[in-house]
Amino acid sequence: MSPKNITFILHKPQLSENIGACARGIKNFNFQKLTIINPKPIFPNDKILATSVGAKNIINKSKLFDNLEPALKSIDCVIATSSRFRNKNIKHIKLVDLKKIDFNQNVAFLFGSEASGLSNSEVCYANYTLQIPTNPDFKSLNLSHSLIIVAQYVASIIKSKTFNYKKSKKVKLASKKEIISMTNLCIRNLEEINFFKSKEKKPIMLENLRNIFNGMELSDKETRILSSVFASLGKKR
Repeated sequence: MSPKNITFILHKPQLSENIGACARGIKNFNFQKLTIINPKPIFPNDKILATSVGAKNIINKSKLFDNLEPALKSIDCVIATSSRFRNKNIKHIKLVDLKKIDFNQNVAFLFGSEASGLSNSEVCYANYTLQIPTNPDFKSLNLSHSLIIVAQYVASIIKSKTFNYKKSKKVKLASKKEIISMTNLCIRNLEEINFFKSKEKKPIMLENLRNIFNGMELSDKETRILSSVFASLGKKR
């Protein structure tokens, strides 16, 4: 287990102060990786750097993307934070369940914007959704506060070294990049046969497809097999 395997992703953050505070929280608990997706303020800016206080190095080496998918290419497991329970076939976990996560792989915690959180189209890339226990009548947490709670809990898991994750050394889970590539191949072939006939239903169908593949915990071998199947089906037409 290493803090270097953990990435914190802020999706469309709106306030410079929150971005800076998140960077500070990341460094507080000895993590290093911050990814920003399509921020509203100019990134970086003086207010972000000032709010980060002693964590300017986290800001300076952070990664910036226009959208979520390319940011996940080097990630193996995505945990999306949400105050809402999603009516999706996706694993919903609590903070205590993080002890069961294999932090030897590259894990990303995904946080939504301050105004609207994460949409289902973003959540469908996640392996799990995580709910932080709060007052049921007042669930909304500040972005930086949510990140700090998660960072502290994960840091305590790594520090305790009591978690012993066992799996066959011959089985390697597929990376998020491999899952995305396989899913996009499947989608391209489905588009070629006009599978998505209803334009209105296509977005939810794409979300469901991504939910299925991201939630299966496929091995890299299984992902290669499915990619070959999808490619072969495309050639048969």
